[in-house]
Amino acid sequence: MSTLERWTRWPAGDVPIRESRSRARMALWLFGRIALLSTVAFGTFAEQHYTGWRLLPPILWIASAAGLFTGWYVTCRARRLWPALACAAGLLVFAELADEGGARTLASVIWCGLAVLAVIRLPLAAGLATAGAALVGYGLRSGDSLLVMLAVAGGLGLLGYLLRLDNQARSAQRALLAQERAAQVARAESAALAERARIAREIHDVLAHSLSAQLVHLEAARLMLDAGAERAEIRERVVAARRMAQDGLAETRQALSALRGEFAPVAEFVAELATQSGAELTVDGVPRPVPAEAGLAVRRTAQEALTNARKHAPGGRVAVRLGYLDGAVELTVRNSGAPRGADPMLGDSGSGYGLLGMRERAELLGGELLAGPEDGGWRVLLRVPA
Repeated sequence: MSTLERWTRWPAGDVPIRESRSRARMALWLFGRIALLSTVAFGTFAEQHYTGWRLLPPILWIASAAGLFTGWYVTCRARRLWPALACAAGLLVFAELADEGGARTLASVIWCGLAVLAVIRLPLAAGLATAGAALVGYGLRSGDSLLVMLAVAGGLGLLGYLLRLDNQARSAQRALLAQERAAQVARAESAALAERARIAREIHDVLAHSLSAQLVHLEAARLMLDAGAERAEIRERVVAARRMAQDGLAETRQALSALRGEFAPVAEFVAELATQSGAELTVDGVPRPVPAEAGLAVRRTAQEALTNARKHAPGGRVAVRLGYLDGAVELTVRNSGAPRGADPMLGDSGSGYGLLGMRERAELLGGELLAGPEDGGWRVLLRVPA
């Protein structure tokens, strides 16, 4: 910050946050202002014997001073320098009039109060100039010695500057609190969006797998109908599709349970899936609990890879390997090519986004997924931290 900015910059303003005030604090705030007004009124009317129409000037002085102080406070909050200085000039004029009329207490309160508040509320250059004008007016009218005047001026200036620093410190503290609350809200919203995306991804993967498996059987049933197959064979395919739909609903419930941390061990799930698919299973390492996200990635990848093997290489040999490594879990699904004479027409079914979804899931967890041809067949390798 340059020297010019330091002298012309407004004090730290209020931030959009308010400290809660207790009833005791509010009562003390109200009592302090009533006591100050009562002291000024009592001192003003006690200094002179005001009767009849002579009561009107001090009443007008007090009301005008209160109005000008209110206007000065509002313009300072709005950071409007010239209106604030106009209100300060009006206060100095009324202080002179009050002193001329014998209301020395009111005049002294205006001079001293304006000297302190100007340093607190106005830019430093304007505040010191206003405080200096108020203190000069007070010194010329008080009749005190020069030493006393210097002590009063120094004390009031120091008080105003300390209150200015305290006000700036509290404003900075409230600004930091507001930023922290905004950051907390942003973190909560980000976490909620991430959770929604995670749930949506799980439901999408479950439905994609279930519907893809159903499509395999329904497509087979259609081909059988076109080829004039036996009714029992067609019925078997339709029943299998129905069973896949039921399994899809069950897997949806399992996915939601897994998101809550309520899921069966990954090794048991992969073993059951391999048995249903007629695949060979090998487990390397000691099975251990894995985080929910990693477990779901292994489940979905195994389902998708085995479904793809049935679609693209029906009748081929499928091998599944589940490895528990140091700090990671690894899944490998290998399938050979379709045997000669097998019908590969079901390979055209599905959306084609299975590998992309598996790769995105692995990358979100800081892992990797490799998929590609191998020895005339296909290999899918998933490795995620766990």
